[in-house]
Amino acid sequence: MDRTVRVKVCGLTRKTDIDFVNELKPDYVGFVFAPSKRQVKPKQARQMILDLEPSIKKVGIFVDAPKEFVKDVSEECSLDILQFHGNETNEYWQGLAKPVWKALRIRSKEDLALVNSLKNIDAILLDSPTAGSGKTFDWSVGSGLKSFHPLVLAGGLNAENVTEAIAIFKPFAVDVSSGVETDGLKDYIKIKQFIENVRRFCEYDD
Repeated sequence: MDRTVRVKVCGLTRKTDIDFVNELKPDYVGFVFAPSKRQVKPKQARQMILDLEPSIKKVGIFVDAPKEFVKDVSEECSLDILQFHGNETNEYWQGLAKPVWKALRIRSKEDLALVNSLKNIDAILLDSPTAGSGKTFDWSVGSGLKSFHPLVLAGGLNAENVTEAIAIFKPFAVDVSSGVETDGLKDYIKIKQFIENVRRFCEYDD
């Protein structure tokens, strides 16, 4: 059985970031199409994606966006996965014709109760109360979590803590953004160390 934990590097904003990931080869990269210091315009993302290694899957991040905007961006940027961080419901993503990852901001065990209430999605992303803050949520609330959906773990991950997070949650994938940045920009060495730590841990744990 394949127990490899996938890696997503989120919040790419520069051509340099594409060069980094093309060499280091995470499984997924994320482009933020919502108000954020990492927000990119669809045209900007499309230009970066033209240079992206085809084997790396493209995830678009949206927050309570009009459905038509999501469809248009998905087509323009040839996105592989749609990731939603707002108050979107099961009805919202019907008919979008792309795999859906739904993010939940985890403040307490009560938030985890929502995990198995979501339908017609391909993964649940567990995030900190403030996405992109560099802070983890209380991992103890996830103890014994049983999800019907694959879990993507985000929120404050970095090369130092990611293996502990994997040991606790046994996720399908881990998602990093600020944890591989220096002064707000993606850092080649930090991305490299993060990916190496994840893959080395999975090899030893297999």
